Amino acid sequence: MNDTIAVSLAEADKDSYLFALGERVRRLRARRGMTRKELAVAASVSERHLANLERGMGNVSVLVLLQITKAFNCEMAELVGDVTTSSPEWLLIRELLINRSEADLQRAREHLSELFAGQSAAQPRDRMRQIALVGLRGAGKSTLGRLLAEDIGYPFIELSTEIERVAGCGILEIHSLYGPTAYRRYERRALEEALQLYPDMVLATPGGLVSEPATMNLMLTHCYSIWLKASPEDHMARVQAQGDFRPMAGNSEAMDDLRRILASREAFYSKADFVCSTSQPGGLEATFVQLRTHVRELVGLPA
Repeated sequence: MNDTIAVSLAEADKDSYLFALGERVRRLRARRGMTRKELAVAASVSERHLANLERGMGNVSVLVLLQITKAFNCEMAELVGDVTTSSPEWLLIRELLINRSEADLQRAREHLSELFAGQSAAQPRDRMRQIALVGLRGAGKSTLGRLLAEDIGYPFIELSTEIERVAGCGILEIHSLYGPTAYRRYERRALEEALQLYPDMVLATPGGLVSEPATMNLMLTHCYSIWLKASPEDHMARVQAQGDFRPMAGNSEAMDDLRRILASREAFYSKADFVCSTSQPGGLEATFVQLRTHVRELVGLPA
């Protein structure tokens, strides 16, 4: 009897773990804005096998997990559930940080950024020469970024254009020829070069930049960041109005996917220094007035 109970508990633990593993795969995929088909191709895993993994069905081999981590460009520990077990120092640091508030964790990150990057991320005015706009596609980064740059006399830079310059080919070609991991490398390099080339700028960043912690840390350290926040419906309508359907091509559940992507990135977007809604009454015109007033005050220009 006891043996039967023990086996049942062990099976329940296994099922719970597989379900949690599948959820982590879905969350990482959503954060990177990848469809299941794209991940299957990048990881050389069948789409059906990947679907079963995300549902927590069946056992998955370590080799398959390794292929998925390479496609995500993350550590295996992050996929299986605990990145803080790799060394004694990680364990000691984790003990200091566990159960801390988001505000405490943010202060810790900023102090670490100052320690290792040699530059404080705590003073917004020190970073106002390089302003980064973040948010999902369709938030209004290009439209508002150009208006803001012209208003305060800064050059307007599209990081996507800089990525293409660094790679020597278009964004679609980067993904199709080299894959998402190479794209993230080009993205990081393009940001590093932009920070060097443009001491004053308004920078519109790709929506998925926040999915790479190293790149996001670089941006948060050097730039005053602004999250242009919009509703999923506005995101979808604006992208469709531009005639660009790439992120949802062939997907009959486009809005659900968009909501998942936005939900998985919101916690990262919210690390920005300032949040500005572009779904407010009055449209982008009203948003620009709010954005202009805020930035001019920090830069020291008359309103």
